[in-house]
Amino acid sequence: MSQNVHTFTPDKLTLMKKYYHDFLDNNPKGALFRARTPHAVITAYNSGKVLFQGANPDIEINKWIKQSNVEDSAIQNENLNKVLVSSHIGSDESGTGDYFGPVTAAAVYITKPQIDALKKLGIQDSKLIKDDVILLLSKKIVEMKIPYSLLVLHNEKYNQLQRSGWSQGKMKAMLHHHVINNVIQKTTPQSYAGIVIDQFCLPNVYKKYLASENEYVHPKTHFMTKAEHHSVAVATASVIARASFLKEMDALSSSSGYTLLKGASNKVDHLIAKIIQDNGKAYLDKIAKVHFANTEKANKFL
Repeated sequence: MSQNVHTFTPDKLTLMKKYYHDFLDNNPKGALFRARTPHAVITAYNSGKVLFQGANPDIEINKWIKQSNVEDSAIQNENLNKVLVSSHIGSDESGTGDYFGPVTAAAVYITKPQIDALKKLGIQDSKLIKDDVILLLSKKIVEMKIPYSLLVLHNEKYNQLQRSGWSQGKMKAMLHHHVINNVIQKTTPQSYAGIVIDQFCLPNVYKKYLASENEYVHPKTHFMTKAEHHSVAVATASVIARASFLKEMDALSSSSGYTLLKGASNKVDHLIAKIIQDNGKAYLDKIAKVHFANTEKANKFL
């Protein structure tokens, strides 16, 4: 006998009980109601959990899941739209697609009055802004005394985590989580309408990454693709993270004696080969994300 458990809101449970009025059966202990239809037995509990079991439970489940998904999506979109024009926290990262250099992540807290001021300043997705302007904008953001947190995952630590089994996705998730934590601590007791994360993986995957380290997603968190185009807080965080990445790249170029290239192009492969010839392959651990395919591609230029 097939059985499935789903969770619904109190309002939805009330609606379900009315819908199954003609099929109601004796309640088991702790149940809100039990209904027997030709397709399944439906048992709803005060916790919100509903057990569907029987020969064809999917017929009953689909009556509620599809409707709930549409309703939940509409509610989430409405809530997110309110967040974007209110005081909120946003986070973003930089350097994840670059062979050389660290991964940087930032989160900021933006008040409602600051939204227009930052837009007028020219804050937008950092990928659309030239590097010299990024550095200038980051200084102006600091001058505005906007609360922010910045973390840098340097290459040696990055490579250590990667070899221990961490994916880049998990590294990014933990960086986002920690910078958001830091901003919340800095701004308490100020209130915020929500938290917007530039989505780089599915929300349930993000939650699993955090859970594996005994961490949990903050309430009022929203995941949004291309969030830097919609959230001024995320766009501001992207500028701070990118400015940090650029500074780190300059520092690594200076200490290594090479003008390290951004990205992961064929030119990067040639530079990798040159660095290996001069310093040995182990040296890359200090300046690069060595699990990238570029490391192997560089072999043909040795």
